[in-house]
Amino acid sequence: MVLAAGASRRLGSPKQLAMLDDETLLERAVRLAHEAGCSPVIVVLGAEYERVLAECRLGDAVPVMNDSWEEGMGWSIRLGVRACEAADGVVVMTCDQPAVTVGHLQALMRGPDVKASSYAGRKGVPAFFPKRYFDELMALSGDMGARNLLRPAEAVELEGGELDVDAAGDLDRARELFGDRPLSKRRKMRLQPLG
Repeated sequence: MVLAAGASRRLGSPKQLAMLDDETLLERAVRLAHEAGCSPVIVVLGAEYERVLAECRLGDAVPVMNDSWEEGMGWSIRLGVRACEAADGVVVMTCDQPAVTVGHLQALMRGPDVKASSYAGRKGVPAFFPKRYFDELMALSGDMGARNLLRPAEAVELEGGELDVDAAGDLDRARELFGDRPLSKRRKMRLQPLG
């Protein structure tokens, strides 16, 4: 489930459509989910959903419209879970974390329990929830998301996971670190301090 319903107010334009290499951030998230073996891939849209649908190549991803996107992430998660009720579990991710990799998503899905990503001393998304947690996910509301469910979860380290694209500087940093460069250069750049 790719959460992509927000208005991107700080960025000033839809982050779903921001380009990283030759794909939008949303296209990248959908591709990574597919390559990690997620099926179906649900994309929860809200703000500017018509434009996002028109400008993104989402392939066979299933778009779900959240008309109440301003009420927070909890409602988006509920809609996404409803759309994948037949699945054995769900990976909840956003489209604005450029450090996410196929290998990281696959590591989250190993084993029968909830797993969270860890970065900057905290746990967050992407996260995996087995089906037995769907009722709890369906009970979420507001902007809290699934944070309380992740507190006791096993964590998988996501190097660079603290970088999410909220402002223009974040997008510049994402392009610098995760743009079209050989992997060896990307690793060297990650070791450089921010700012």
